[in-house]
Order: sequence, then C-alpha cells, then structure tokens
Amino acid sequence: MQENITGKKILLVISFQGFKDVEYAETREQLEKRGFSVEVASIQKGTAVGADGMEVEVAKTVNRVDPEGYAAVAFIGGPGMARIVEDDNLQALARNFYEADKVISAICITPVILAKAGLLEGKEATVFPDGSSYLEEGGARLQDKEVVVDGRIITGKGPSAALEFGKTLAENLKS
Repeated sequence: MQENITGKKILLVISFQGFKDVEYAETREQLEKRGFSVEVASIQKGTAVGADGMEVEVAKTVNRVDPEGYAAVAFIGGPGMARIVEDDNLQALARNFYEADKVISAICITPVILAKAGLLEGKEATVFPDGSSYLEEGGARLQDKEVVVDGRIITGKGPSAALEFGKTLAENLKS
C-alpha cells in the first residue's frame, strides 16, 4: 500500500493569523507518518502564526492552487479562520477540489466554508458548535460526532478531534 501513497500530496489550508495549532500539527503528523507529502496554503504568503504561537511558512496562496496536483485538501480551523470562512477564494478552492473529484476535509469552524460553497447539501457533517447554524443553512445533516465521513467529504468537530481527523483523512486516502 505504501507505494500507492508515495507522491500523493495533501494541501493544508490555514488562516494567516490564528489557525488552531493542534489541528494543523496533528493533521500534518498523521499524514506525513503515513507517507503523504504536505503543502500549506493561506490567503497570503509568508510566516503564518497560530493561535498558540506556532509558526508555519506559507509558500502558496489559495487563489493560485491547482487541485490536479493534490489528492486532497484539508481546511484547518481556529479563531483566525473563523474570521474568514466567508472568503470567496476559500469557497472557490473547496469547489475546485470537489469538482476535480478530490477528497475535501475540514475541521473546527472550517466546515462552514464547505457549507457556504454549496458542498454539504444533503451530506452528513460535523462542525465546532459555533458553526452549526451555517451547516444547517447549507443543507447539511448535522451529526454530533468528533469526525464524520460522507463520501469524499470529511469533517471534524474541533481541537479534541484533531488526531482522529488526521487519521481518518489519511485512511480515506490510502485506497
């Protein structure tokens, strides 16, 4: 199975200020230890700073990403992302990955991006409690679970789900 994974790239999307460190770190670690390569994008390039002080170099902007180079995208939550979930570039990125038949994943508040992009209509999903109304408005069937998989869409509830979210994403990409 390892030979299928080698070369598969996953895009992690973080806010430039205030991403949730544990969600980023756990997701990245679970993917890399299973052989995936990870790249990071945000709304601007430079040094992104997490809510708890982690620094991550961002070399790509979300409006310049071609989904064809990736197996999946994972939107990472946090207070900074909560401020930009309605950003058109983030929603367009989610739609582009979906239309390219890729796995789309989002944790914490970021399932709101998927709902706003029109990707959760009729789908089971979870979200950090602050985002529940947005998912319901987007037609999602809200689940009170740490991680929910519905087809190619994986959603995680928040920081406490970070480890399970990363593992679930990696496992769903192995096939």
